[in-house]
Amino acid sequence: MKAVLDACVLYPTILREILQRTGEAGLYQPVFSDRILREWVLATAKLGDAAPALAAGEAALLRAAFPRGLVRAHPEIEARLILPDPDDVHVLATAIASGADAIVTFNAQDFPGHVLSAEGIVRRDPDGFLWEMHSRNPQAVTRAVEAVRARAETVAGQSVALKGLLKRARLYRLGKALGA
Repeated sequence: MKAVLDACVLYPTILREILQRTGEAGLYQPVFSDRILREWVLATAKLGDAAPALAAGEAALLRAAFPRGLVRAHPEIEARLILPDPDDVHVLATAIASGADAIVTFNAQDFPGHVLSAEGIVRRDPDGFLWEMHSRNPQAVTRAVEAVRARAETVAGQSVALKGLLKRARLYRLGKALGA
């Protein structure tokens, strides 16, 4: 399965790292464009002057981890698409150009189901997307989440509760499935 990761699911570090780890585990193929990555980097500016540089480095690591996931811009596809927010057309165009099955995003209102289904694509909330992966392969998803938690504990220098970690990432169903 191929899934386009919208910028809004790349910005929260924990969520991005879980999505990246599950992709590395082969549970799905992450897809993104330079514009999606640029939007994520720009969104981090509100965290301080150093944040965009750090995010740019993380974006480079994502590109390196999934070289087949990077899709070039397709203005010819964008030109025929209409969405409630014209700034999201490039995300749908990326999905179409890559042959993706889904767009993983929190922005339900910006990606109407009827428009996506006409292109053979579905919108997936990240919590449902990861919960479904966990339902099919609980060991791999659990390993991915635990690796992200271990990294968070290293960065924090202290124990990090799984429940709080997943709650901050808005992964409520996944948290319940993992017993958090």
